[in-house]
Amino acid sequence: MDSISSLSELLAEQKPSSYVEIGGMLGQTFGQTTLSTTLPMSKLFSVYEVDLEVQRAIIPRNLSKLMDYINLYLDNRQPVYFPGIIFSARGAGYYDKSSEVFRLQPIEKLYVVDGQHRLVAFQRIMETLQSQMARAKDRREYERMDEISEKLSRLYAFPISTMIYMDINARQERQLFSDINKLPRKIGGNLAVLRDQRRFYHVVASELAEKSIVMQSLSVDRFTERGKSPEYLFSYHLLIEILIALFEGRMKSGARNNGYQFETQDVQEHIYLATQYFNGLLHHLPAPAKGEPVWTENIQIALALYMHEEAVKTGKFNRYALEHAMQALPRLNWNAIYSGDEKDRLPRRSRITKAFQFIKNFYQEQNPFSVRDKEDVS
Repeated sequence: MDSISSLSELLAEQKPSSYVEIGGMLGQTFGQTTLSTTLPMSKLFSVYEVDLEVQRAIIPRNLSKLMDYINLYLDNRQPVYFPGIIFSARGAGYYDKSSEVFRLQPIEKLYVVDGQHRLVAFQRIMETLQSQMARAKDRREYERMDEISEKLSRLYAFPISTMIYMDINARQERQLFSDINKLPRKIGGNLAVLRDQRRFYHVVASELAEKSIVMQSLSVDRFTERGKSPEYLFSYHLLIEILIALFEGRMKSGARNNGYQFETQDVQEHIYLATQYFNGLLHHLPAPAKGEPVWTENIQIALALYMHEEAVKTGKFNRYALEHAMQALPRLNWNAIYSGDEKDRLPRRSRITKAFQFIKNFYQEQNPFSVRDKEDVS
């Protein structure tokens, strides 16, 4: 009896009645044979598998954000974009060159190399809609059933760009996954800017950096997401962090109002208030320069966090209270915040916390009213 070298050969002997067919062109990527194609989610739901030895655990916060993004498409009919998903066939299936179709047996799966969170987000929404459909059916809410059915149809038909590595093993998958996730890529975010699918503070930051005169003195690198070119003082990401700290008193990861749905009036109001804030910084702080401690990102975030506390003491954000509090800034010794190598040795959050506490202690020890009186007299 001839030996069987693969699962595909074993299944082929059983002559199954159907295959999962995936049309696409073969090519070479990093020396490996790959198939590139676009598939609807309905087909991906039936063929993908997650190997937990290759993939990391799901991060709930990332999953929630992706689900919110998908719901832009389902609830508001906004076009959305996702980077391509990478799979590994691990030698399963066979490619028919004559028809340019890759065929999988029903039991064979494609293993996720990159895109697990995206797939799980679609899966969770699909399961949620199916549960809602069952409840609507039990209650005989026929209009609701039609609405959910339409969403499910669009979800199933949603196209996803896909690349399949035809014959790499689990070890190579782990290496590929590691390499992909080490790259400082922000493709999705950049395309979201082009399609105007950005969150609230991203829109405020973009308009502020582009249109506000005050930002000419505080140059912002709007062409990269996190880093910045040497000629810029702020990165785009830092500006967003400062805005969230100023208006919410939170770090970016804890922002509550950074959604996709918002009013133009709210954007303009935040731009106005942010302009007043940065004008106050320019008036009361040393001139912006690289190497000037107060203009480093950790101190800027800490300062915005504290100024939020001053601005909301009356119950809501009050720009007059903010302007008054800023009168004391010239007396603060920014060089005394960190001692020794703390500004390089401490973790980022610890540096921000230390700077915040230093500023807070200063305000508790000083009387801003007396500071202002002395300045006015002089």
